[in-house]
Amino acid sequence: MPLILPGNVGSATAATGYDVANSCIFNDGDSPDIRRTFGSAGDLDKWTFSCWYKRSSHGSATQRLFGAGSNNTTIYFSSSDQLAFYDAALDTGWDVQNTDHRKFRDLSAWYHIVWTLDSAQGTAANRVKCYINGVQQTLTKSGSGGDQNFTTAINTAVAHFIGKRPTHDTGYLDGYLAEVCFNDGQAYAASNYGEFDEDSPQIWKPKDVSGLTFGTNGFYLDFEDSGTLGNDANGGTDWTATNLAATDQSTDTCTNNFCTINGLDNYHAGNTLSEGNLKIVSAGGGAGWDGSNTGTMGVSAGKWYWELFADTDANVEIYGIKSGVSHTDSNYVTETTALGELGYGIVTTSGNMGYPDGQSESYGSAIDADDKLMFALDMDNLRFYFGVNGTWANSGDPAGNSNGYTISAPPSGFYFPAVSFYVSETIYLNFGSPPTGFTISSGNADDNGYGNFEYDVPAGFYSICTKNLGEFGG
Repeated sequence: MPLILPGNVGSATAATGYDVANSCIFNDGDSPDIRRTFGSAGDLDKWTFSCWYKRSSHGSATQRLFGAGSNNTTIYFSSSDQLAFYDAALDTGWDVQNTDHRKFRDLSAWYHIVWTLDSAQGTAANRVKCYINGVQQTLTKSGSGGDQNFTTAINTAVAHFIGKRPTHDTGYLDGYLAEVCFNDGQAYAASNYGEFDEDSPQIWKPKDVSGLTFGTNGFYLDFEDSGTLGNDANGGTDWTATNLAATDQSTDTCTNNFCTINGLDNYHAGNTLSEGNLKIVSAGGGAGWDGSNTGTMGVSAGKWYWELFADTDANVEIYGIKSGVSHTDSNYVTETTALGELGYGIVTTSGNMGYPDGQSESYGSAIDADDKLMFALDMDNLRFYFGVNGTWANSGDPAGNSNGYTISAPPSGFYFPAVSFYVSETIYLNFGSPPTGFTISSGNADDNGYGNFEYDVPAGFYSICTKNLGEFGG
């Protein structure tokens, strides 16, 4: 599976130059939004909206990025995963199109999205523009509106919303949002917010926006203040965050993309993912098969660390690693454990190490509910370790390459973090940017200073994120 699409930042090879520290997780089940009513109208003919967005789900419902007014002027992803801008009063919309009717379905990638309005332009095609990862898109206009000098509800003296449909409690975002900018009175191109990397020219990365002109109603949300996620870093009026908490601040950003659970790999029981795809509620398996999920990032070299917390009843699940080959062959479908012959994991009722062909052998102790599990994967020496509540099983010493479980080279060349369920369960994954529900009482980073973990990260092991992958060749 692709880690990064061309033009998308967070590559394992590109130096970012400008680092984005934080994002905000919008979990649609919480009905979150950030809102503000503009005190006066700004420039109605000319403005630009820019943001970075990493989707957590697709295809189920409309997701609104930014909008205003009773006419529901919005920039949004449709339920068919197309990006569009629409105004009900004009009965007019602009859809991002190409010959394949482009769909935005990559749940591992950060997208940079820019919409520009410059309605005074004499050429109709220049009045609304959209850029994705630095590339101007072909737009298809519907309806009869959009004449020269047309206006919308955006930038008028009405309530504006980020993350939901205006005046309706629908269309909530589900994913990570970063670097949200609105520039009143400016028709900026994408190059004002980002640039292509010199060494990897297909990779688009962000630039410092503090020098841009923001105008009367312009704003810049950087999400660096966890206590006030609606803080306008440009110095204007703060926005009000609704159904968002300090724990929704994340370090998974467009300059350091962290592993999450892959919502496109959700086989058998059809588990429910939320909290930025770091929380999984299993549907329960039975009938000889399990629910199974894998991470968005696989590793082929290097040493890697992550944690897991189950807040209900730890019972007969297996957690571990899986190789990314042939998820849908008949052997995989009929395996009694979803890790099957493709991976390794922990049988939680015994602490045994499960391995290919459905076998297991003694390694650790049974896992209790509310335990926090630690995982260390050494791809350089093909060793796999797990621990519980700060203690490594089998007297394992990942940093010293001692008492780890010997694993085979992955048939696909990569191992992915994986979880497997046989009964109903709720778990939280911490790949370094913990979700709400995974409480951190201490706080530990890896040797590069990345990640926020409950337990000490073994020396030489790293969180699974693109900056570490770029350095250690994962």
